[in-house]
Amino acid sequence: MSEKVAIIASNGGLFDAYKVFNIATAAASMDQEVAIFFTFEGLNLIHKEANKQLPMPEGKEHFAEGFAKANVPSIPDILAMAQELGVKLIGCQMTMDVMGLGEEVFVDGIEVGGAVTFLQFAKDADVTLTF
Repeated sequence: MSEKVAIIASNGGLFDAYKVFNIATAAASMDQEVAIFFTFEGLNLIHKEANKQLPMPEGKEHFAEGFAKANVPSIPDILAMAQELGVKLIGCQMTMDVMGLGEEVFVDGIEVGGAVTFLQFAKDADVTLTF
């Protein structure tokens, strides 16, 4: 049985996205089962439009040049890589309802579920992380 990695993504900035997707794709490439639960601002990471323009932390704008020089993939690209590697993407139903967001505004292939959906996966995870 493969190891399981459970990640909660509750923040919606550019650095948060790289933390979430770097860990998720690394684990998935090591044949680990990975699920990410996106809630509150974390939903921006899987939003079709918002994930193309995630905010750089204030005062960190100089990192943009470094990302370009290091050929770091864009968030939509690294998200697509995560999906290709089989990372399970769960959008929080309650947060979507509170924010008035339908499934159609998110990238294809997400699962919509509540905390119970995530907890069923996370209850026997080997690694749990929150970003």
